[in-house]
Amino acid sequence: MDDQCRLYLITPPVLPEGFEEQLAAALDAGDVACLQLRLKDAPRDAVKRAVARLMPIAQTRDVAFILNDDAPLAAEMGCDGAHLGQSDGDHAGARMLLSGKILGITCHASRHLAMTAGEMGADYVAFGAFFPTSTKETQHVADTELLEWWSELMEVPSVAIGGITAANCAPLVRAGADFLAVVGAVWNHPEGAAAGVRQMNQAIREARHGS
Repeated sequence: MDDQCRLYLITPPVLPEGFEEQLAAALDAGDVACLQLRLKDAPRDAVKRAVARLMPIAQTRDVAFILNDDAPLAAEMGCDGAHLGQSDGDHAGARMLLSGKILGITCHASRHLAMTAGEMGADYVAFGAFFPTSTKETQHVADTELLEWWSELMEVPSVAIGGITAANCAPLVRAGADFLAVVGAVWNHPEGAAAGVRQMNQAIREARHGS
């Protein structure tokens, strides 16, 4: 069991008014390894403006800033890395473009895709969805056995994604997930995003220590 499971925060699908303040409060509330800006279908100019607004908030707090889907823009804007789906361009080309930066690859529930990503030089592989999620349509369902297999076999870190909350994350932590990617568990928390981060961190700690 890996004692280093950490929170991987993904932005809401649409950034609300005052999001900078929400983000700062969330990142100040507890341990967050990285922030992924995920604005599906947004115009490139809008994404660039969001990067310019949000990246300094993350980087000044030593939180890695990852851009979803667009490796060239991540390189251009000075992001800490990019996260690519299976259909998001040339993974090998992105690896060269982002030399020295973080490259994460979505691998759904596929051992083959994960092995391919690892061999290509991905810095992490993302498995999911583990639970039903309203953030995106679920086409692939992963299980804890996949996380256990990967953590025993490979050095490349794994990110678990898909409907993860403080209430259901313990089996993923115990199965060896290095990061838990969350959206709604933080941004939709009834007491605010900071409380969401604190609750996720507490759940990870409890899962690690078996309480």
